[in-house]
Amino acid sequence: MTQASVFCPICATSNVLGTTSCVKCAAMLPKVDHAGAQPGSGGASVPMPSKLPGADKRVPAGVFAIVLGCLGVHKFILGYTGPGLIMLALTLAGWFDCGITAILSGIIGFIEGIIYLTKSEEEFVNTYIKNKRSWF
Repeated sequence: MTQASVFCPICATSNVLGTTSCVKCAAMLPKVDHAGAQPGSGGASVPMPSKLPGADKRVPAGVFAIVLGCLGVHKFILGYTGPGLIMLALTLAGWFDCGITAILSGIIGFIEGIIYLTKSEEEFVNTYIKNKRSWF
């Protein structure tokens, strides 16, 4: 049987339900009773949302990577300015090489978009938000 956990609102680390501070960053954790109910909900079991910080960037980054991947928009959404500028430069260089680098940049963006959208929120946050993996 798996043990219930609560995610840290600061660093998104999974902590054992019932602990008061994060094991990684020592931030205060939201109070949740053992049934998963919020305090003051009259005992009703209302699950707490487990939205991870940065998980809201997964869908926009994935969609923009598929649609406008050659421009590197998805990189800018994730805060990766350098890789975004590289993809934009490759696309602009396409004016001089018959579009080969622009096509390459678009293919990279399309693949990254598929990867972003097929990962779970936890995998996405761990890979691209916490560990700052900027390519694939």
